Amino acid sequence: MNPPIYNSTTYAFERVDAMPRYDYARSGNPTRDFLERQIAQLEQGKRGFAFASGLAAIHAVLSTFKPGDRIVVGDNIYGGTYSQLNEFFTRWGLVVESVNTRDDAALESAVRGDRANGVAPARAVYFETLTNPLLKVNDVRAISATAHRHGALSIVDNTFATPYLQQPLSLGADVVIHSATKYLAGHSDVNAGLVVVSSEDLANRVYFAQNRLGGVLAPAECDSVRRGIQTLALRMDRQQENANALARYLLAHPLVKSVHYPGLPGAGDQRLAAKGLKGAGGVLSFEVVPGVDPADVLNNLHIFRLAVSLGAVESLAELPCRMTHFELPREERLKVGITDELVRLAVGIEDANDLIEDLGQAFDIAYARYRERHIDSDVLGALTPKVFA
Repeated sequence: MNPPIYNSTTYAFERVDAMPRYDYARSGNPTRDFLERQIAQLEQGKRGFAFASGLAAIHAVLSTFKPGDRIVVGDNIYGGTYSQLNEFFTRWGLVVESVNTRDDAALESAVRGDRANGVAPARAVYFETLTNPLLKVNDVRAISATAHRHGALSIVDNTFATPYLQQPLSLGADVVIHSATKYLAGHSDVNAGLVVVSSEDLANRVYFAQNRLGGVLAPAECDSVRRGIQTLALRMDRQQENANALARYLLAHPLVKSVHYPGLPGAGDQRLAAKGLKGAGGVLSFEVVPGVDPADVLNNLHIFRLAVSLGAVESLAELPCRMTHFELPREERLKVGITDELVRLAVGIEDANDLIEDLGQAFDIAYARYRERHIDSDVLGALTPKVFA
């Protein structure tokens, strides 16, 4: 029922002139092959590739470009991706241009370039299905069509949606990337990255990077991801159900200024479906009202763990400005709406009422601290009549 884990790092040749499928584990491994075929099937792609982390997967894909190539990148991406693009690949000659990928005119202009002024068309557009941490929805079909009109590739980080909620290749994307550390593995016990491509040419380029750069996923970790994928649908259903309940609770809470979750009532399942999504996922974010310290909420949670990452069975909470997105300069963060008051929740499979109760008691403490700081302030009266549950 379960494929074996092959721990061999080298394989015996039958004879000197043999050309065996496996010779050295960096080049190929039966356990890794199983996972790579599995993710390729789930994403409806040509071939899949397994890497030691999500950033290793991103690195391998971006390494297929050459110095001078221009990459258009979504303006709201994971901090580690931002750092790799702007602090590493720019040193090797890639030109990175940030754009709001939900603005059709701005995206068209950025991808088209300006040949009259020496700006060649972009070679690729890189974006996330659901942006991190503001959960804005990108239209994979529309962005991919824009990229292809100008001869560019469409590269999608599908970590937040997973193949369960969306298959970007079927919507026109060329490359799909996952931090499999998150929902696919699902248990906070393995670092992994996956890539799926739509063509044999792209497969050859990514395989060259995988084999020559060597950031492959070890056999035991491959099996952990494979096992996690077996329960992906069950976990994701529960996580979305919990995320919806928490988003509704937060939307009504007087200490919350705004809630970012595309699955909220009014956000519209039709809008998600129109962009190829079957659900909103299990991550949401919210901003506390001015004067309330988000640390007072985060430091007093008990069921939520104060930690980065997402997509696992346990619920996590974090402060993006200090944790997942600290690599972004503050002015860049504020431009895209990642304020110092923004809190991100990665919702797990616990009982929703327990999670709401945990948030409620943390908000009570945060409100008490707010009162201590503003005991003589005229603005205190604005919050005093509220009931915090």
